[in-house]
Amino acid sequence: MIRVFLVEDQALVREGIESLLGFDRGISVVGSAADGEEAVSSIPTFAPDVVLLDMRLPRLSGLDVLRRLGEQGALPPTIILTTFDDDEIVLEGLRAGARGYLLKDVSLSELVDAIRAVAAGGTAIKPIISARVLNGLTAAAPGFPHLEPPDRLTEREVEVLRLMTGGYSNREIARALQVTEGTVKNHVSSILSKLGVRDRTRAVLQAVREGYL
Repeated sequence: MIRVFLVEDQALVREGIESLLGFDRGISVVGSAADGEEAVSSIPTFAPDVVLLDMRLPRLSGLDVLRRLGEQGALPPTIILTTFDDDEIVLEGLRAGARGYLLKDVSLSELVDAIRAVAAGGTAIKPIISARVLNGLTAAAPGFPHLEPPDRLTEREVEVLRLMTGGYSNREIARALQVTEGTVKNHVSSILSKLGVRDRTRAVLQAVREGYL
């Protein structure tokens, strides 16, 4: 059972998401918050597997929630809930530790797939990302040791990267490619190094910007 915590200030939206997720027997909404302060105080107590986080909240913004929980070492795998005009907020949220984002008009199946992917250690970032988000990456320092000039990804590394984009865990990627999990971990480390990033979420974003996806 995947334990989900929902942070959304609009009661109708919050109750609607809870109701929809109730149709999936593998997911349980264990708690919710209507503002950022409540989220910061409640999430560590509930210890959910996945957080669904609106970015526009009263008292504390979703970005502040990410940063505060990150500073406390209490940030669970988090998916940003956003609208079409929130590109820059999404970028900042991903930099602050979110594992992905979803538009609020997402279908139930896409929502469930994203929750399962993030709960399994993957990401929820589709390769179709707005130019504003991608352009924002150029202004961010890599913050990770990388090759100068960076080597191109190998064909196998691109295969692994595409599966990472789909939210698959190392174990699932290993099964799909019929290799050991250790081999996949080595590929992932190489991908992060070559792309000059420090985590899988940023790897996907950077790979889109560089034309791999």
